Amino acid sequence: MVEIDKEKDVYLFLHGKMDLQQKSIDILIANGIDKEKIILALPNKVGKEGDYMAMLWMPPNPDHIKIQKITKIKQVEPEGMTGLWEGVSKDDLFTIPL
Repeated sequence: MVEIDKEKDVYLFLHGKMDLQQKSIDILIANGIDKEKIILALPNKVGKEGDYMAMLWMPPNPDHIKIQKITKIKQVEPEGMTGLWEGVSKDDLFTIPL
């Protein structure tokens, strides 16, 4: 597993799978991410460059969590469920089985 900066926030994307919220948080904590740094992703608030994204993947039936690093953020008009995250560029780092 790639080492991540423990000072950065991790935005968790559940893709509607609210039943997997606690399981996902527990898995992230077990993999060294501080509970205080895990934030449920909302379409109207994005992270900062250098923060991380943790996505349940692949919808609609995820079997792993994809960890990505936010590399760039551009201003966009929020649309649909993606919202402001549409303007976020990211790099895949690693995956964790669900």
